[in-house]
Amino acid sequence: MAENRQYDHEYKVQAVKLAKEIGQAKAAKELGVPKNTMYGWVWANRLGNLDLGAGSQTPQSV
Repeated sequence: MAENRQYDHEYKVQAVKLAKEIGQAKAAKELGVPKNTMYGWVWANRLGNLDLGAGSQTPQSV
């Protein structure tokens, strides 16, 4: 069974920033995040529900 992981806001912000740089699918694979989850975060950002203003850590360091 799949396990439900919870990601903090900072992780999502940095993941979306990475996705914008290298592409959503590649970022999801690199971070070990399901592609649909990554697409959801990017979509939330486009809708204004995920603010990228904050964030200093990279997903790899979290």
